[in-house]
Amino acid sequence: MTASLLNALDRTDLRILALLQGNGRATNAELAEAVSLSASACLRRVQRLEADGVIAGYAALVDPAAVGLGLQAFVRVQLEKHGSAEVQHFVERVQSWNEVVACHALTGEMDYLLHIVVSDLEHFSRFLLDNLLNETGVADVNSSFVLRTVKQTRALPLDHLLR
Repeated sequence: MTASLLNALDRTDLRILALLQGNGRATNAELAEAVSLSASACLRRVQRLEADGVIAGYAALVDPAAVGLGLQAFVRVQLEKHGSAEVQHFVERVQSWNEVVACHALTGEMDYLLHIVVSDLEHFSRFLLDNLLNETGVADVNSSFVLRTVKQTRALPLDHLLR
């Protein structure tokens, strides 16, 4: 986000964003009432936030266990080589794996952190052996399994914008 776009967000925009982060299914009428705007003025603001890329999209958050995905892991990956072709190949492979719900390039000892969601340990083992370690240029992996989720949110902290 550019500095000018960031500066263009006012308190009403931030309230709309906070409300939508808490309930993405809120109707325009509900949003308008909550931020004390007319429905048309509120809709224009939401459309501007969408057009400017501040609101990147909407999605339903599905409980993994409810759909048979009972195992989550964070896998740290180190590549053998760091040339642009090798990195691009790895990135393309990661994009094709449904089990990877997030992938972050890192600083430090490991190159990437993958968030993997699978049905069970056997599924994880197949994914690791058949995909991650097979023809991807991976030198090392280190896996940690999620025992319990203490906190998880997709809502971004916006308080710093209110100063």
